Amino acid sequence: MHDTDGTHTRRFGLPTATALVMGNIIGGGIFLLPASVAPFGTVSLLAFGVLTVGAIALALVFGRLAERHPRTGGPYVYAREAFGDFAGFLSAWSFWTMTWVSNAALAVAGVGYFHVLTGGGSKSQDLLVALAMLWLPALANLAGTRWVGAVQMISTVMKFVPLLFVAVIGLFFFDPGNLGSFTAGDGNWTGGLTASAAILLYSYVGVESAAMSAGEVRDPERNVGRASVLGTIGAAVVYLLGTLSVFGSVPHDKLVTSTAPFSDAVNVMFGGEWGGTLIAACAVISIVGALNGWTLMSAQAPYAAAKDGLFPAVFAKKRRGVPTFGVLTATVLATLLTVFNYTTGVAGVFEILVLITTFSATVPYLLAAAAQMYFLLTGRRDKVRPARFTRDMVLALGAFAFSFWLVAGAGYAAVYQGVLFLFTGIIVYVWLAARRPAGEAAGTAEAAGEAVATVPAAGSPGIVEAAEAAGPAAAVKR
Repeated sequence: MHDTDGTHTRRFGLPTATALVMGNIIGGGIFLLPASVAPFGTVSLLAFGVLTVGAIALALVFGRLAERHPRTGGPYVYAREAFGDFAGFLSAWSFWTMTWVSNAALAVAGVGYFHVLTGGGSKSQDLLVALAMLWLPALANLAGTRWVGAVQMISTVMKFVPLLFVAVIGLFFFDPGNLGSFTAGDGNWTGGLTASAAILLYSYVGVESAAMSAGEVRDPERNVGRASVLGTIGAAVVYLLGTLSVFGSVPHDKLVTSTAPFSDAVNVMFGGEWGGTLIAACAVISIVGALNGWTLMSAQAPYAAAKDGLFPAVFAKKRRGVPTFGVLTATVLATLLTVFNYTTGVAGVFEILVLITTFSATVPYLLAAAAQMYFLLTGRRDKVRPARFTRDMVLALGAFAFSFWLVAGAGYAAVYQGVLFLFTGIIVYVWLAARRPAGEAAGTAEAAGEAVATVPAAGSPGIVEAAEAAGPAAAVKR
């Protein structure tokens, strides 16, 4: 693998790619999840199980798509190959805006956990801490893929081990009497399932991480799918066991009002009040690790789009395996949003932008699942084993349903504002399309003309044989 400057770079192996997926899925939200879903009852555990199945289906679809198109850009590449430039641009634009806004949100959330360790500080100090959380991962990214992988592996282990420890040890303190009712109040279980799922839906955002960085993964045709599934399953184990342990160790009436459920669970297990400090340290490590991975993700979609002329060309330049301009641009935008949050005092603006990202995350998922269905339905059915076709189609439909559920769970406000924000990208697309060199389109037409010229004229002896030979080849490529 060589960069645009000609230097050789190292690619991610399966362990690092798996850590990238797991680290991007598990952010700081896990430390509040048990308390967030406790009001709906233990039906939320069932919701977690259903969502896990959907997330694994999406991971398997990304793996199958990476076998067809093992390029950096993931969902963007699949959408463009299936539906053309405009769909590809919308996927890249949506994913890009989601990453840098959510990075700002992660940094702000990390400040809250940092307060537990330091005892709090002034607003200016909080801003400095938030900016440090943004720029330290950015510097690791700018140092190259080797450093990105190292930071991701270390941070994932450091947050995964203590979380899994609490989750497993908590099972020995499990008391069924702490669980509360299956559903809260007088509501039916389906309503509780949907309501809790709406909160849990975005716990699995990040499943696309290996596919997005396919160009930096060794043997992507095999490892992208494996890393996506292994990373998703690893995150699911932490989520499910952790939530179950907290549910069973902290009394339900206390859990629904808890602001630090994992800390409360540790205090129940081992006594004292030191659990809050331990969990806060894990949360800070978790957020920094997630920011390290998401900073890389923020540069990958525009990099792939820029290679195809759908983003400014400067996004396509790499150094040490990393699209440096994309990393810097996303970090600067996240910095401006963070500074705006701490200095203006305008209520609700930051929350609105974060709400938009919840919808933006789903657009690439929907297009990728639809692309897989398109590839299956337009391929040569006689060249596809029926069992494999059926399995892949079921997975694609499951992934699409999961992604559609994500959209529904975002809420009316998120969808409304997200669509408006998404459509602003149309102006960018028009501007870039107008600036494309005229020769680019002409070159495509010439290439098509040469391809037609190679086919014998109608009525010539070889026309039937040429068409029969071209058909299967075209179908396989498709």
